[in-house]
Amino acid sequence: MHKWTKTLLFSALAAATVLTAGCSSSSGKYVDGTYDGTGKGVKSDIKVAVEIKDEKIDAITVQEHKETQAMIDAAVENTIPEIIEKQTTEGVDALSGASGSSGGIIEAVTQALEQAKKQ
Repeated sequence: MHKWTKTLLFSALAAATVLTAGCSSSSGKYVDGTYDGTGKGVKSDIKVAVEIKDEKIDAITVQEHKETQAMIDAAVENTIPEIIEKQTTEGVDALSGASGSSGGIIEAVTQALEQAKKQ
């Protein structure tokens, strides 16, 4: 086999390996159940419950807080759907204008997901 053919073949195999390694399987990475987490909001701790169903984040509910209602509502309406869509808190930014409350939710969900992770 010619040297350039070997190089081309090696490059193609290496690229295929990288692409395959970057793909995630459709199965989830969490253990089914409900997990609690707590994060620091502006005025209080924010307690959440994260429900894992079929190994994926199915629902997130705020259980307890003493935040300004408009701020927590904005965070719930924007931050929680983004976390569920992404199936992680990684890459989810705090909401402008409600950064304390949304940051508290992100922190609380992160804590809950740590408990839910498959080992």
